[in-house]
Amino acid sequence: MRYPRMPRRLILTALVTTLGAGLITLSSSAGTAGASSGSKAPLTLYSGQHVQTTQSLVAGFEKKTGITVNIRSDDEDVLAQQIISEGSRSPADVFFTENSPPLEYLASKGLLSTVKASTLTHTPSKYNSPNKKWVGISARVSVMVYNTKLISKSQLPTSAMQLADPQWKGKIALAGAETDFQPIVTTIARTYGNADALKWLLAVKANATSHIYPDNETIADEVNRGQVALGIVNQYYWYRERAEIGASNMHSKIAYFAPHDVGYVLDVSGAAVLKSSKHQAEAQELLAYMNSKAGEEIIAHSESFEYPIGSGVATAQAETPFNQLQPNPVTIPELGTGANAIKLLQEAQLL
Repeated sequence: MRYPRMPRRLILTALVTTLGAGLITLSSSAGTAGASSGSKAPLTLYSGQHVQTTQSLVAGFEKKTGITVNIRSDDEDVLAQQIISEGSRSPADVFFTENSPPLEYLASKGLLSTVKASTLTHTPSKYNSPNKKWVGISARVSVMVYNTKLISKSQLPTSAMQLADPQWKGKIALAGAETDFQPIVTTIARTYGNADALKWLLAVKANATSHIYPDNETIADEVNRGQVALGIVNQYYWYRERAEIGASNMHSKIAYFAPHDVGYVLDVSGAAVLKSSKHQAEAQELLAYMNSKAGEEIIAHSESFEYPIGSGVATAQAETPFNQLQPNPVTIPELGTGANAIKLLQEAQLL
């Protein structure tokens, strides 16, 4: 089956003006014996994360605590703007994202509570909020996905910067509106400056020609079908597609840029408690469960193919071990809110 996830748009885009507009509301009832009769208040989770994994985490939490959790799923940037629009009236108790910039954005607005110290200790500090406003739950890493019939591994670039070269015209796919693309743009801008980052974006856009797509799922699919030779995605998109259509139907592989390259970026997924939540204690319990051993084991065995980063749990999936990855050393504070990347993407007319 296809993994449901709507195309993402970048944070700070169109303002959501109608309360709850564009949201999918799900009530997780699997494995919730006693949940409806529990004495603790129900929670509302705004989630921009993989739907099945989020549901599995919530089901495990409900079974353990008896606390009901209602899930509202949408793009993480839409949800972040929704929280800002709702202000103190927001029904959200917890916000769960795929990337750190939306969390940092809300933290900069003073909308997040401080995470309990005991919860933060379960995840290495470099993957948590620098101000203790959210906790890291899982991670993904950017890779090249390439069609093995159109290009050989030896022909692949070693740096994302090389994708601006004219030799790649018509051969690469781009999803500039993907929030996963923001950290790469941020890393390039921090390394080479805004002017060179914009120059790179414009060149890559020109090289993509007609292969500019709305999301990474489309890139992975188009590369696999031979419509384009190469694209940059997070590694989990390729593994999900293989799980969905079967290894015999895969005509693509993934490869990494050179160690520490600007295109080789680790993205951290995290969760936070909203300061406006009227259920602070229960919301903090949900955060604690998500990066506990039980929660991380759910991620480790799920078909989200993300890397668990809490409680010392390693992925059970057959992918490159987390401790063997060699991403760019850009930090969570350096990735920031993503505002500079958004500005550059807008200047390149990729938004």
